[in-house]
Amino acid sequence: MTNPAQRRSRSRGIAWPAVVLCVLALIDLRIEIQLLLDHFTWTSFSLIPVQHPLAVLVLLLTPSLWRRYRD
Repeated sequence: MTNPAQRRSRSRGIAWPAVVLCVLALIDLRIEIQLLLDHFTWTSFSLIPVQHPLAVLVLLLTPSLWRRYRD
């Protein structure tokens, strides 16, 4: 059993696995994001999940990962 002080100090830490996964997903999507910022089209926007499914899934699940690794 952990006492409340240990639990509070542990929950204040940074969720490093979630941060690393999010950064890696953004690095994977950086070219697509640049293309969208230069010239947005719905077609290019809709093809991002088809071409980068893992990166999109990681970004969608980041809040859940953040809660899991912070607690």
